[in-house]
Amino acid sequence: MTTDDKARTGPGPAGFGPAVAHHAWRLSGRIVAGVGQLLLWILTGVGTLLRPLAVRLGARLNGGAGRGPGAPPGQTAPLPRWINTWREVVEAWYFAPLTGLALTIAALAELAPRVDSPISLAGGFAVAATFPLVWRRENLRAVAAVVLSAVAASLLTGQILLVTTSFAALYTLYALGRRLPRQSTGVLAVGSVAALGVVYLATGTLDDIPWPAPIVAVLAAIGLGDARRVVESAGRTEAEAAERTNETLTRLTAVQREQAVMRERARIARELHDVVAHSVSMIAVQAETAPYTMDDLSPEARAGYTEIAKTARDALVEMRRLLSVLRADATPEPEAANSPQPRLDRLPDLIEQHRGAGGHVDLAVHGDPRALSTTVELSAYRIVQEALTNARRHAPGSGVRVDLTFLPDRLAVRVQDSGASASTQVLNPQDPGSRTGGPNPAGPPPADPGRTRLEGAGSGGGHGLVGMRERATMLGGRFSAGPATQGGFLVEAELPVTSEGNSIRGHGSQAPPGRP
Repeated sequence: MTTDDKARTGPGPAGFGPAVAHHAWRLSGRIVAGVGQLLLWILTGVGTLLRPLAVRLGARLNGGAGRGPGAPPGQTAPLPRWINTWREVVEAWYFAPLTGLALTIAALAELAPRVDSPISLAGGFAVAATFPLVWRRENLRAVAAVVLSAVAASLLTGQILLVTTSFAALYTLYALGRRLPRQSTGVLAVGSVAALGVVYLATGTLDDIPWPAPIVAVLAAIGLGDARRVVESAGRTEAEAAERTNETLTRLTAVQREQAVMRERARIARELHDVVAHSVSMIAVQAETAPYTMDDLSPEARAGYTEIAKTARDALVEMRRLLSVLRADATPEPEAANSPQPRLDRLPDLIEQHRGAGGHVDLAVHGDPRALSTTVELSAYRIVQEALTNARRHAPGSGVRVDLTFLPDRLAVRVQDSGASASTQVLNPQDPGSRTGGPNPAGPPPADPGRTRLEGAGSGGGHGLVGMRERATMLGGRFSAGPATQGGFLVEAELPVTSEGNSIRGHGSQAPPGRP
């Protein structure tokens, strides 16, 4: 035998190990690293291209919806019935054992015509490459190690390549690609391609198969598994995001509903304070001042007026308690523009009520009076009403001047009392004895001791001044209240205006009908 004949016959059994080592050494580390990097790039590119489809498909498979965060739930088209049925079968507990046993039987049936007895090395490799798939759900990595090792040993020892064992190996690679993270999937791809290279170089088992075919099949199996992982991960992420969005929308709806209730309670509380409390306070003041303004009252009549005043005061106390409950944690809300509310043309009636209770009021209108928006006129009316109520409550008998100034861009409201009964005002709430002057025994009854006109500005007090301030600021205006430099108490507000018509009064300064 010549040297050329020896070279063509290849190494004998004794030289098989050194030959494998020699060929493996020829695959330098740089080439293996380059192949691995290329495979990682391919897998990353495939995942990026499939991500939009994966989001939609994964969301549908996981019960979510391929929709935006703001879309309502339950709008996804249902999956076909056969897909749901197939998913139920695949996820059933018996599916994995049945498919593993079926694949083992198919491998032995495929091997039977080629060997004399199934009890052979080829039969053992066929069973080892298929039967462990029965337990693939419980411990995939251990099963994959056994299956892939059996297939590799079968190829390296020159056994017959079966379709069933090839399918088992490809399915195992697919399952690993689905379960392993992206970095581990890249390592798996590099290792699988390297193993195929060793088989091609060291044995002749795959000589009848073009070398790109096994490499493409292996990479396709791993890539499909990785794509399935991306689909499922995207679907879970989308479903969780949709669930969080729905929970957020539910909480937001509950908060908005609660805020709407609070605003309604605040509106009711303000109207109760502005209307009912005003009327009850006027009843109390009239009943208290009646014995001083009416002559020849019998003792029974005086006692009746006293009881009326006491009942009215008690009603005011109970109303304050009710208002404190209604306004607890409530946020004020502007009144609706189309609600039936008083406007500035009813100021003369309001002033006449104050005069009927023993007060002295002068009303002056400056500028170019004209119709304003309902909200502006309502706010101005309520501010004047509350200021008059405060004057009766804290400085009964004092003179009050109301000035309305119509400017091109705003309405100025100014209410000042003379402070004739300022001696009854508590200047320091912590020191009830800190008063100026003394009470007038011949005049009207003194104001409530222990109270101050500014109590509404603090926490836990009334809401008259707070309501006036809210009415002004909600329109973008300005409000101030406090002692006047000339004496008495001064309330000022400026409300931005919106004209709704032409002038409703004459030009210049004038008083309403009924002014003395």
